Amino acid sequence: MPRAIELRSITKRFGSFVANEGVNLAVERGSIHAIIGENGAGKTTLMNVLFGLLQPDEGEILIDGQPVVLPNPAAAIASGIGMVHQHFKLVPSLTVADNVFLGMEILKGGLIDHAAQIERTAELSRQFGLKVDPTERVGLLSVGIEQRIEILKVLARGARTIILDEPTAVLTPQESRDLFETLRGFVAKGMTVLFISHHLEEVMEVSDTVTVLRHGKEVATRPTAELTKSDLVQMMVGRLVSFDRRPRAPVAGERVLAVEDLWARDDRGLHALRGVSFDVHAGEIVGIAGVAGNGQTELAEVLSGLRPATHGSVTLGDTSLTGLSARAIRGAGVAHVPGDRLVRGVDRNASVSLNLLMGRQDKAPWSRGGIIDRGYLAQQSKALIERFDIRTRSAAAPVKSLSGGNIQKVVLAREFSGDARFLLVDQPTRGVDIGATEAIHSEIMRQRDAGKAILLISVQLDELIALADRILVMFAGRIMGDLDGGAVSEERLGFLMAGVDEHGHHVEREMTS
Repeated sequence: MPRAIELRSITKRFGSFVANEGVNLAVERGSIHAIIGENGAGKTTLMNVLFGLLQPDEGEILIDGQPVVLPNPAAAIASGIGMVHQHFKLVPSLTVADNVFLGMEILKGGLIDHAAQIERTAELSRQFGLKVDPTERVGLLSVGIEQRIEILKVLARGARTIILDEPTAVLTPQESRDLFETLRGFVAKGMTVLFISHHLEEVMEVSDTVTVLRHGKEVATRPTAELTKSDLVQMMVGRLVSFDRRPRAPVAGERVLAVEDLWARDDRGLHALRGVSFDVHAGEIVGIAGVAGNGQTELAEVLSGLRPATHGSVTLGDTSLTGLSARAIRGAGVAHVPGDRLVRGVDRNASVSLNLLMGRQDKAPWSRGGIIDRGYLAQQSKALIERFDIRTRSAAAPVKSLSGGNIQKVVLAREFSGDARFLLVDQPTRGVDIGATEAIHSEIMRQRDAGKAILLISVQLDELIALADRILVMFAGRIMGDLDGGAVSEERLGFLMAGVDEHGHHVEREMTS
């Protein structure tokens, strides 16, 4: 039987930069084939070539054993290939069904047949086990449901091979498990999945075969069952990497942040925070664990001045932050690494150096008399690019030309290089590769050791256990527990995240306003 996909000696250049060099990839029909590698290893570029978004400079593509030329995504779709990108491409104001059929609407009498689109979406949902309500508006749905819609879009276009680029980067652990069940269902139907991921536990769990890329070249392709996580790390990075709990000195610093009885509403007008209270001390990392949608986002927004509190107080040292603007809160000594780096972390069209400047363009020594000191900016940009290992062609390159992990490093470099006393760090390693994750963890620990107070919000329990001195668990807008990061188990965290208290009682959600 011919292979579902074969890429032979694919080379793709961008000027003098070689993103893929002579890459070979053979993908068997009815399998889940993982592609892993550090940021900049060429994974997404290779998949963009397969999906017709980029044209190879050298090499050949075969689908079901037949050579093809894919000048654009429409040709790839016609050849049975669908791609779900890391950043979703949905219209929030439209319904699920309208998004699924966007660009290929079902017409009746020259008008869109909404009833037929709803019926067909429901049919696809049942057929592939992707539970959605075709009539709901996308803007009201969770990220996990949005991903199901993106998958339904490619299925509606007849995809037999589906490319998933970092599919779990924005999912909760439960949503990730649901996705894996869906992928196994695809394989049982004879479909093929190409799975790009930085999470090696997921690769080990769900894939049949793994291809490792490093610096644009194929390092190895092996059956997953023959490999360990350590094998994959060494092939990706070329060295051993440890994610054990980081050693630390005891916390002995003064209280930097005090949050007292904090309440806030979400975008629907319901209370997302319900009486949240905690402290963060100098030289301490306090982690926030919880399934997405339990108030973590609203907490970060209140602390950074992006959402008003309805009740309660936030104090930094002796300064009240309650009711202050985001600009005033930054000026008081708060740095913020937002959970969505592209929406709130960077200006994608601006250069790396200008993104490193943002927030201090009116402060000496970055500017003098209201005029940016270009020499100082160039010097500091070079130093930060080296310190945080930001892989860019130059400081003048637009941020949108960087990989996701390197965009994250730009945000961290800017926020961690100031004089803030309190660091609000939200999902610091979302969509980031193994080597970059290790570097980011080391930088967070350096900030702790330098006496900074850090609030670390993460959906990754292993990250919290590795870094946090204390872990607060949120459920339904409340703090369910305050646990010692050095003694807590993932099982204990899991119960609290599900709303089960230390007595085994389940805390009910309150949906009233």
